[in-house]
Amino acid sequence: MGRGEKKQLGCFGYPLSIFFIVINEFCERFSYYGMRAVLVLYFKYFLQWDDNLATVIYHTFVAICYLTPILGAIIADSWLGKFKTIVYLSIVYAVGQVVMAVSAIHDLTDGNKDGTPDTIEVHVALSIIGLLLIALGTGGIKPCVAAFGGDQFDESQDKQRSQFFSIFYLSINAGSLLSTIITPILRGQECGIHSQQKCYPLAFGVPAALMVVALVIFIVGSSMYKKVSPQGNIIVKVSKCIGFAISNRYRNRSKSIPKREHWMDWAKEKYEERLIAQIKMVLKVLFLYIPLPMFWALFDQQGSRWTLQATTMDGNFGAIQIQPDQMQTVNPILIIVLVPIFDAVLYPLIKKCKLNFTPLKRMTVGMFLAAISFVAAALVQIEIDKTLPTFPSNNQIQLRVINIGTQPLNIDYMPNPPSSVSILRFQASEYEILEQPRSVNFSYGNISNTLNLEPLVDRTRYTYIVKDGQNIQANMFEDISNKPEQGSNAIRFVNGLEEAINITLGAAFLGDVMPVQMSNYTMQNLGTKQIEVITASGKTCKAESMKFGFGSSYTIIVKQCVPELQVDYVEDIKANTVHMALQIPQYFLITAGEVVFSVTGLEFSYSQAPSNMKSVLQAGWLLTVAVGNIIVLIVAGASHISQQWAEYVLFAALLVAVCVIFAVMAYFYTYVDPAEIEAQFDEDEKKKNAKEIEAMGVQDGDGPYSQTKM
Repeated sequence: MGRGEKKQLGCFGYPLSIFFIVINEFCERFSYYGMRAVLVLYFKYFLQWDDNLATVIYHTFVAICYLTPILGAIIADSWLGKFKTIVYLSIVYAVGQVVMAVSAIHDLTDGNKDGTPDTIEVHVALSIIGLLLIALGTGGIKPCVAAFGGDQFDESQDKQRSQFFSIFYLSINAGSLLSTIITPILRGQECGIHSQQKCYPLAFGVPAALMVVALVIFIVGSSMYKKVSPQGNIIVKVSKCIGFAISNRYRNRSKSIPKREHWMDWAKEKYEERLIAQIKMVLKVLFLYIPLPMFWALFDQQGSRWTLQATTMDGNFGAIQIQPDQMQTVNPILIIVLVPIFDAVLYPLIKKCKLNFTPLKRMTVGMFLAAISFVAAALVQIEIDKTLPTFPSNNQIQLRVINIGTQPLNIDYMPNPPSSVSILRFQASEYEILEQPRSVNFSYGNISNTLNLEPLVDRTRYTYIVKDGQNIQANMFEDISNKPEQGSNAIRFVNGLEEAINITLGAAFLGDVMPVQMSNYTMQNLGTKQIEVITASGKTCKAESMKFGFGSSYTIIVKQCVPELQVDYVEDIKANTVHMALQIPQYFLITAGEVVFSVTGLEFSYSQAPSNMKSVLQAGWLLTVAVGNIIVLIVAGASHISQQWAEYVLFAALLVAVCVIFAVMAYFYTYVDPAEIEAQFDEDEKKKNAKEIEAMGVQDGDGPYSQTKM
């Protein structure tokens, strides 16, 4: 025992084993949140899913992550124990992370660069397998790790145990914060063998490596752990008791048996009154949980809808460039700031004002703040929508003309009614929306050329490059019909010279471009780039480009190469102009809501539940998170709302309605003290024992046996 005691108090009065547990939790949370931070963008940009499907799969994954803790708790408490459960499910977890990293390797399928369905299906299949393994692993160990850490302390170490949980919570937030900063940076790198793409293998690979490290560290501390044998799962026991009460009541519904005060009283034939009373207290709290999933339905959209919203915004913060998925770091940063402010300043101030700000009132305020955050998100989305280009709808095309001729060009569009426009040399017209039937006439003075546009594909943008001469030359090119994603800028060049040219933009080689022709698009990131043009006659000229922003598209006209390179810019799609900083208010509101809702909710739940049923409420709390993510799936799938701002308003309205319902439920809730109720049962048990002893004829002078037993 002396040697064991030495190991238990290995460092600063704490069991040395808990340091392995804390480091394990930091690495595991880094792994989980790092992977999750880039997940929705992986779905959209790598697997090529649309916003709705990406959102649905993301929230399905999160829902499963919060359903599996119940399974993990049952396995740990009923069969394997916490240590073996953590080890075995961590192996599953690590394998899942490795599978995700492999699924993101673009060159996995024979170096195919075309993104064809057969190659995408391999990535999709591996991704789904990886996510299911991760969900089983992270959810399964979730209820075990913190409890296993608590098991390492002796009964005399209450202070150290309390401090451990604070350190444990800090390690969770530290892992979350660092991972949501680092993995988006890794994702933003270019990597690949046959083609260069965003480096999702690295963004998933580092979390996978951290999960392997977490597993190894946890196993290394094995000899130091205090391992408690499985004692039977209280969740299973509670479920059986509730099931018996329901079935017993159903079996006796037609018999002339007096009604009982509470439906759980139908379990008295098989279960002791103490357990039934404890379950009643738990059920009162679980009943209050019914409206709570709606809060999580909004909260977890930070990683889906809000991240997708950030992809259409300007992330240039001067010295640094913020990636859309890095905006999620605002949440853990604000938690670290707001929790001490609320605890040390706000709550004492409210108490000083003699306002009865009960836990349930705090939770109501938290739900309302979350609803307001979605109103703020809707206002931001409205501003974003104002900057987005209008693309052609059904039975429409959009047509733009660039004049590289020697004189002004007259254009007659011939939809119904016809419209005309004149553009100068090296200038471009605005996009014209044309409906069927449609044609266009180009003319330089007396020379004209009419083109039938019927073969062009609807819902598409086109550009004509037109040049005069003996005959009018008019070459048609298809434009991109959606806004460049991930903050990239789609750039292409028009050769306005009389000879072929070779073009390089930054590190991108665009190849040879013939006269009256256009290069392919190249995707460029933020900033200025060097343009280099080499003519067929051997002349070389260079110039710095304009500063590109986020999500723009430009057609650059090469006008002259001697003595200097001269170009003109035609803006096809405007850059993102709404700054990501505008998301900070909505993050502030939902984080403030989280602090007064989540932290208070756990505190309230634990204060209202018997000491041996904390795990039941923990499972119930995690279940509300899972149901919240399922609500997102239902609303996103059933609403069919085309405008994103309207969907935000819908979620806000639903939460406000649920908030009112919760406020009414909270008004009628009566707070209890489980310790007093359990003490009363203990007192009744003592009196019962005393009566039994007295009935057996035990004399006070013999011992007294009843006092010894107590």
